[in-house]
Amino acid sequence: MTARAEWLRTQEENMSQVKARVELLAHTPDPLALIYAAFRQCYHAGDVADMWPRLLSGDISREKQASFVESIMASGHASPIEHVSFTFALSGVSRALTHQLVRHRIASYSQQSQRYVDASDMNFIMPPAIEANPRARARFLAFMDEVGGAYKDLKQMLEEDGRGSAACEDARFVLPQAAASSIVVTMNCRTLLNFFEHRCCTRAQWEIRGVARSMLTLCREVLPEVFRHAGARCERLGYCPEGEKFTCGRYPLPDRR
Repeated sequence: MTARAEWLRTQEENMSQVKARVELLAHTPDPLALIYAAFRQCYHAGDVADMWPRLLSGDISREKQASFVESIMASGHASPIEHVSFTFALSGVSRALTHQLVRHRIASYSQQSQRYVDASDMNFIMPPAIEANPRARARFLAFMDEVGGAYKDLKQMLEEDGRGSAACEDARFVLPQAAASSIVVTMNCRTLLNFFEHRCCTRAQWEIRGVARSMLTLCREVLPEVFRHAGARCERLGYCPEGEKFTCGRYPLPDRR
């Protein structure tokens, strides 16, 4: 084994490359019944509070609820689905991903803090294209090692200067986009549909696209009536709305004639 190969092996043993994990922590109880009740309130002269016990008892079948909800959603009326939310725990994701994620503003986020959490044993995410290229992979690992060493050195220097537990908040300035993070995300159904339209698209970056597809699978298991046709817009429309410059070619462009 060459010296460089031995160095790479040592780096892999000492550093932690991680993969994304997506878990559904919770969702609104009786989600279909709640959406059905909210929709019915829009079109019903009475109070849906009187209908609620019948929904919970099964007197109004799930099939009837599903048929009504899907037919109203097909008309474009979607605001009642905002009453139902899903909470996910995402871990092993990069800071690059979480910066993209929080652009979806109608949501709640609680992210692992680099200010309070010591990153001396930093985990990282390696893009597949870099991992598949031996030279790029070696350079990437070397940089992760360099960054990790710089973080530890800076943290120690700041602690010696009396910064104490606050040393992490300044040492973190050298941490890369590849640094692994964990985040709790809560979105309502309408926000999730919009999120899936943008992030399940092949134009979305590989990492957030994979996370979005995992989230969609979990949503479909709980509430197929809402998420059955969710995903990239082209899958619902039957054509690519991204235009000639950005289309991946999976679906045809719309006929502009």
